[in-house]
Amino acid sequence: MHIWPGSPYPLGSTFDGGGTNFAIFSEVAERIELCLFSDSDDGGVTEERINLPERNGLIWHGYLPRVGPGQRYGYRVHGPYEPGKGLRCNPAKLLLDPYAKAIDGEYRWNEALFSYHFGDPDSFNDADSAPYAMTSVVISPYFDWQGDRPLRIPYNETVVYEAHVRGMTMRHPEIPEDVRGTYAGIAHPVMIQHFKSLGVTAVELMPVHQFVHDSTLDDKGLRNYWGYNTIGFFAPHNGYACFGTRGEQVAEFKAMVRSLHQAGIEVILDVVYNHTAEGNHMGPTLSFRGIDNQAYYRLVDGDEAYYFDTTGTGNSLNVRHHESLRLLMDSLRYWVTEMHVDGFRFDLASSLAREFHAVDRLSAFFDLVNQDPVVSQVKLIAEPWDVGDGGYQVGGFPPLWTEWNGRYRDTVRDFWRGEARSLGEFAARFTGSSDLYEADNRRPIASINFVTAHDGFTLEDLVSYNEKHNEANGEDNRDGESHNRSWNHGAEGPTEDVAIHALRERQKRNILTTLLLSQGVPMIAHGDELGRTQQGNNNVYCQDNELSWVDWDRAREHDVQTEFVARLTRLRAEHPIFRRQRFFQGRPIQGSSIDDIAWLRPDGNHMTDEDWNRARTQSLEIYLNGQGIPDRDLLGMRIQDDSFLLLINAHHQQVTFYLPDESYGRAWETVVDTADPLLAGARRRNHKASARLRVIARSMMVLRCTVPPS
Repeated sequence: MHIWPGSPYPLGSTFDGGGTNFAIFSEVAERIELCLFSDSDDGGVTEERINLPERNGLIWHGYLPRVGPGQRYGYRVHGPYEPGKGLRCNPAKLLLDPYAKAIDGEYRWNEALFSYHFGDPDSFNDADSAPYAMTSVVISPYFDWQGDRPLRIPYNETVVYEAHVRGMTMRHPEIPEDVRGTYAGIAHPVMIQHFKSLGVTAVELMPVHQFVHDSTLDDKGLRNYWGYNTIGFFAPHNGYACFGTRGEQVAEFKAMVRSLHQAGIEVILDVVYNHTAEGNHMGPTLSFRGIDNQAYYRLVDGDEAYYFDTTGTGNSLNVRHHESLRLLMDSLRYWVTEMHVDGFRFDLASSLAREFHAVDRLSAFFDLVNQDPVVSQVKLIAEPWDVGDGGYQVGGFPPLWTEWNGRYRDTVRDFWRGEARSLGEFAARFTGSSDLYEADNRRPIASINFVTAHDGFTLEDLVSYNEKHNEANGEDNRDGESHNRSWNHGAEGPTEDVAIHALRERQKRNILTTLLLSQGVPMIAHGDELGRTQQGNNNVYCQDNELSWVDWDRAREHDVQTEFVARLTRLRAEHPIFRRQRFFQGRPIQGSSIDDIAWLRPDGNHMTDEDWNRARTQSLEIYLNGQGIPDRDLLGMRIQDDSFLLLINAHHQQVTFYLPDESYGRAWETVVDTADPLLAGARRRNHKASARLRVIARSMMVLRCTVPPS
């Protein structure tokens, strides 16, 4: 096949209607072969190898006329193999294109995928890996977006729902079996209706970049369910495709985004740019390692045979190198401009800020994101920690970023299980964590508030187990977090005890009410509204089965909780007092004679320093002044709202609360009661100022002011 010189830009394979341009970076390569694969008449596969004819700077490239969408391909890189110097080229290994827009197949684990022979790490393995490897696929760039545009929902109006593409729909009885567990399944009308009914404004999808199922899990009959093992930063994972895997998965993903946008729901991707699926120095040679190991990976200074690892996965992406940074930024821009996603949650984001050894908020990565006209305009959410020294960086990211607030998670868990001295911390987290963000001129939206996520207990299990139960993972229950801040309320796991069951349900409602009425951006973990359980397993990363999938039959038993969540999100959406754009100041704002927030004891008087410092203070009133909001609308008018009073009782006994005097409000109406989720009781009636309300143990009430002060 005759190949033309082509162009060094853009990287990857690019179909232009008449043929395809191929371009790949490598500074160390001496020769690069483009390998084209096709099905033979006898049911086998044929491979045609073509030398890329041109090298422009560090980019090898060529153009093949009449090669188009659906063509499978890979690369073989000829160059030095000196692991001690960080050089690992091996032309016997078929390599994925780092810029592949689609990937076909699945790795069949075999020694041929490794550059050494098992049992002899110093050997050189020249066995051909192609029969066991995945291949890159040329795609068509054409898709009818039907006028789709970014929704750009403001952070303070956002409710995030963390979801797993496969786990959300695998057991849904109203979704056709052949669509379950796919992008098309997420876009099914019944799923969109569920998101809409909950008041969700953004779906945060767990990793959908092409990932690899680890050989160690494969040997145990398990799968990499979560997907934090990326090998293709531009390709949607082919295992979630319903309508084909040779490029068709791209159109299916786009159709999912389009459908969600049409419903007013944004799409955020959980992305893993901190490492790849090639593992440590004993890992397979699948792509980056064989193309330019030194450019793509952090190597140990002084001994480049080994990888500098701050991720716990064996390697870390080399964000000190211009080509790794270009790969990262090109990928982010691609998913925004071509795939129309609305933001990213960065797994182990601290690793990306390690330009040298320490986490550096002035690193090149942050500079590039900040100045990029595309990436800087979408939602950027950091998981602000990694496993390296100094990696826990909650509150330490630059102003453009929001963060998973791990301190919020820990504090809310501790408060509602009755931990001593947690009240002051609870107050700080409930009001947006100004102690973490205000000094940098960040706002409450910098805090992505969550109590549960994919990693750890579900909400159901958080109130049902004291200990993790991860035996199914095959690691003797050693994996997963041991300090979960959970409480089983008197019985480990399922119980027939009516009192324990009622308390667990009330505690779940306490946590959800706290989450959805806190300042900041709330994130709900998928299935928490449905009573999803993992039977005490807090690390289902390898459980692609009914243990981790949402049980929609069980969900029908939790209609009350689902409706309770929906009412909370409606309350949040209707009342800007719960989603302020600026922190509370604890003083009167123009137009009001009362502080914008007041902290009161159950007797209606102001909290004192002694009250805050008392170890067992677990009950308080929080007054939110709707006339004290400093925010303005699009027309520049000052936003006003009703005032609210929260009666919070995390104590193990009933507490009598006295409503404050008429200077705060003359009449109040109960709008949320975690002890009476349907508000069926008589306590929904109006309450006058200074009235007494009995709040049962471990519950909370939310009251709206119906007659303001005179």
